[in-house]
Amino acid sequence: MAGVLLVTAAMVTATSFAQTVPVPKPAPKGRDGAASASGPAVTGATQTPPNPVIPDPRRNVPSSIFQTFDANQKAQAAKVSAYLSSLSTLVGNFVQVGPDGSKTQGDFYIQKPGKVRFEYDAPSPIDIVADGSSVVVRDRKLATQDVYPLSQTPLRFLLSDRIDLMKDTNVVNVTADDIFISVTIEEKQALVGTSRLMLMIGAKDGQLKQWTVTDPQGYDTTIAVYNLDATKKLDPGMFKIDFTNYGPAPG
Repeated sequence: MAGVLLVTAAMVTATSFAQTVPVPKPAPKGRDGAASASGPAVTGATQTPPNPVIPDPRRNVPSSIFQTFDANQKAQAAKVSAYLSSLSTLVGNFVQVGPDGSKTQGDFYIQKPGKVRFEYDAPSPIDIVADGSSVVVRDRKLATQDVYPLSQTPLRFLLSDRIDLMKDTNVVNVTADDIFISVTIEEKQALVGTSRLMLMIGAKDGQLKQWTVTDPQGYDTTIAVYNLDATKKLDPGMFKIDFTNYGPAPG
């Protein structure tokens, strides 16, 4: 695969990938015979795809070893931590906006701790699977995949069984308004550089709305999620990595 990819710009740092895809469809569907999860059983009307909120590329997030937060910011971060820790599974649809503004769509399935599956709708041939220790970016058309340690992915925080953002991560910014609570986490890796993960939770319903990963080169990939279902029981086979039918990506 040319470059390295996608939710892995939203999953693995040091990745960049974009494919032009139509507007998202409303409901997940299992692929590769992998899912007893045929899609989230959403109460009420199916939501329409959201318009992701794209962060201002000129923003300058404070980053200092002396960064301090007031009581309100700590309370907002605690609210986000409690919500993330309350989840054991999460199923839904997503809209992804790449650094060049192109949109992709698909379905995602999370089973904590550490397991996730992103399925991109046609014409994209991409799937991403994390099994708790590794993450693969798979190209179904070419039958190849790239493999990374889960420990290198900023979304491991989202996939943690329990988390206290203020204690377990390097939080550099917390903001809240009438629409979103936003928490920005910064990671510095000696060989890769500095990356950031901004989580955005709905201020009114307390549900996950989107996240943005900023890679060490400063490029943003934003993923907005909708039609969420936290009650679905998922087939563990969805998160198994196939090392037999998929070879390494050609170098």
